[in-house]
Amino acid sequence: QVRLVESGGGSVQAGESLTLRCVVSGNDADRMNCIGWGRQLPGKEREGIAALFPDSGVAYYRDSVKGRFTTYKIGEPVSLRMNNLTPEDTGMYYCTAFCYEDGLGDFAYWGQGTQVTVAS
Repeated sequence: QVRLVESGGGSVQAGESLTLRCVVSGNDADRMNCIGWGRQLPGKEREGIAALFPDSGVAYYRDSVKGRFTTYKIGEPVSLRMNNLTPEDTGMYYCTAFCYEDGLGDFAYWGQGTQVTVAS
């Protein structure tokens, strides 16, 4: 059992930044090989955007967020720093856990999500 709880969503203007945080808990929390983030944009399928492998410290990113988003873990919680946000980033953002592959692929666990809205 793994529970993922996101926080930090909200409304910002284009060009601004936002930091999301995720608390991972549950009996299997320590068995997660990766912690990551996904999102669902309006009218689109849900997709993974970042995956962090704490044992190696390596992180993977989707091309659309590379260079603008950074995920990191300093103790707890896991964070996603999002810089230079655009209206195209508007959507529901999810904390995710357990990667099926070494890289940015699908995740076994998804949180409930937090809304991010970017106004132009």
